[in-house]
Amino acid sequence: MRKGQKAVRIIAGAAKGRALKAVPGMNTRPTTDKVKEAIFSMIGPYFDGGIALDLFAGTGGLGLEAWSRGAEKVIFVDKEKISVDIIRHNVRTAGAENASEIYRNDADRALKALAKRDISFTLVFLDPPYRMTEMNEMMGELAAKGMLAPDATIIIEHDASAMYSDDIPGFHQIRTAKYGDTAVTIYRYIEGTTEDTNRSESDVNE
Repeated sequence: MRKGQKAVRIIAGAAKGRALKAVPGMNTRPTTDKVKEAIFSMIGPYFDGGIALDLFAGTGGLGLEAWSRGAEKVIFVDKEKISVDIIRHNVRTAGAENASEIYRNDADRALKALAKRDISFTLVFLDPPYRMTEMNEMMGELAAKGMLAPDATIIIEHDASAMYSDDIPGFHQIRTAKYGDTAVTIYRYIEGTTEDTNRSESDVNE
């Protein structure tokens, strides 16, 4: 956790108030409570089952928030051992052991392995290091491998200086919002079509 950065917690649901351990050092950027609360107000705030994928999981905070708010199961993936250890700790803290799978792997290899299991995700969190700006390609891979449920929601957390297109085949951009140097862009998966059916909605919050 960066110096001066506030501790993060589960905000709502079954595990409301549970404090989450952060990954030591400067390389992992846990989603702040402010941004997390904004994300879930846009995509939920609660869920009736479904499977979530937290692909660049870091602390596991986004996936655990989804579980706490009603997701049936969460699959966490991170390539760093220290992050995987922290995720395991946070999953135990939340009491989500029976609803979680945790894997140490990079994103591409993880998707290849998960695709063999015929899993359809209803929620996908993509919160990679900010230097990675190709999440549109990751979305395309998820769709091509048949890993997205109809109307699945994809959430990308990224640097505010980067922009994601509102014209990604098979996806409709439903929201983009900025919070200081962090931005969130949200898409809905449109199964079997490459056409945008609606105009995107854009908010800029200072």
